[in-house]
Amino acid sequence: MTPAELSQAVQAAVSAAVEAGELAVAVPEHVTVERPKNRDHGDYATNVALQLAKPAGKPPRAVAELVAARLREVTGIAKVDIAGPGFLNITLDAASAGELARTIVAAGEAYGRNEALKGLKINLEFVSANPTGPIHIGGVRWAAVGDSLARILRATGADVTTEYYLNDAGVQISKFAGSLQAAANGRPVPADGYVGEYIVDIAKAITDAVPGLLDLPEDEQRSVFREQGLALMVAEIKRSMEEFGTHFDVWFSEKSLHDSGAVEKAIERLREQGHVFDRDDAIWLRTTDFGDDKDRVLIKADGDTTYFAADAAYYLSKRDRGSEVSVYMLGADHHGYVNRLKAIVACAGDDMDRNIEVKIGQFVKMLRDGEEVRMSKRAGNIITIDDVVDWIGVDAARYTLARSSTDSTITLDINLLTSQTSENPVFYIQYAHTRMCGVQRKAESMGITKGSAEDFKPELLSTEWESELLGALADFPRILATAGELREPHRVARYLEEDVAPKYHRFYDHCQILPKGDEEVTDLTRARLWLADATRTVVANGLALLGVSAPERM
Repeated sequence: MTPAELSQAVQAAVSAAVEAGELAVAVPEHVTVERPKNRDHGDYATNVALQLAKPAGKPPRAVAELVAARLREVTGIAKVDIAGPGFLNITLDAASAGELARTIVAAGEAYGRNEALKGLKINLEFVSANPTGPIHIGGVRWAAVGDSLARILRATGADVTTEYYLNDAGVQISKFAGSLQAAANGRPVPADGYVGEYIVDIAKAITDAVPGLLDLPEDEQRSVFREQGLALMVAEIKRSMEEFGTHFDVWFSEKSLHDSGAVEKAIERLREQGHVFDRDDAIWLRTTDFGDDKDRVLIKADGDTTYFAADAAYYLSKRDRGSEVSVYMLGADHHGYVNRLKAIVACAGDDMDRNIEVKIGQFVKMLRDGEEVRMSKRAGNIITIDDVVDWIGVDAARYTLARSSTDSTITLDINLLTSQTSENPVFYIQYAHTRMCGVQRKAESMGITKGSAEDFKPELLSTEWESELLGALADFPRILATAGELREPHRVARYLEEDVAPKYHRFYDHCQILPKGDEEVTDLTRARLWLADATRTVVANGLALLGVSAPERM
């Protein structure tokens, strides 16, 4: 019996009590059942009686008694106790609990997936680093977290569009072009320009591709360096993202907002909403009405549009393309953007508590031999995504960056993350998977199979270690749903690392899976192979959601 099936059983018990006239309440659409921290309290607990007591006009324990009486008649439920003010503690019989192993193996890659966010249309924007240089380490964190979150949201039923916003308009692109031009002409890069070997490499690629470029007038040179440099840098970013396992459905150009007139149209739409005003020859958006610390300029007195105007047009573009919730994932230096982005949403007539979510990611440090690594050979003053991959690999980077809440600053220890020890979190969880695969290989070498689903005897999985592991596996759909609802992919990593893997290792250490010597192959042998395979399935599914491989050998 899965938690979902048990939830339905509790719901049916409430419905039966209502139909019998014992309870005058609306039957809840969903009943929460959870694993109690203390296993002496049973396999699952629900507070449904406390929730229904007030509308029923009865004490919680009286409601609990009515529900418990019917649950005790359900096949697979061994015991129902009432605790405290009215909690129902439910114990399954061994056969019903063990049946989960067969369910998981049968579901395979689909196990854990659910419809908690079914139909919700989410635009998920992340990384969005300026296309003036390689992705730096802060962007690497968002690449890992954002892509993992997209996978989790889709696994919970959401309709997700992943998006990279290319800041390909404005002053920074002119500085980038000027830096390339200076490098190509052998001149010092401007004081406010970009430095690093990549600038020299791109400048040379452009001059090689455009013969006679340096003979052109300065303005014409600059235009070529701008256009070609931007194209090469975007191609480089796309390569880095794909090699990191991060895919974007849309690469959205800021320049397209200006070229298409979308910025001007956005300003007019916001004016129609009553939040645009003119002052000091400039055009403003009254964002202070919605929590911003000051009103924001859309068009300056000299007629130039601001980045904020493009931000407003970009949000409206997302809504026009069908997004119900726009999720922005920004770096730690963008705290000031939160209120102004929310204000745009409110000025557009949307709900700033529902239609937009702004996630802030804290800084990342890298250590080698106990000392912080600060510089990149290629980029000069930053650590790039290629540096991170070269030093610790894609799996270690993705897992380690995704396993912590984005609210916390994290440190990547190169020495630790390239070691094969249990202290290395990605090695620990991947090793657990290889250990499970190793059991299957050894069984095959001995001519042992777990047998058919019809021959599986779940009631034999009755030890405390088997029960503990089954409980952890049963929790995967709930963990996944919560990770999607809260936009926190680290919950999946922590679940694998702190719940599933340790309980599998305890099961492995205390429960003999395969026969030794001349021992016979028994139904218990086969039942435990089912459990080992179910655990391998959950670990593989969880790692896939984090974009991390599940190796069969290490």
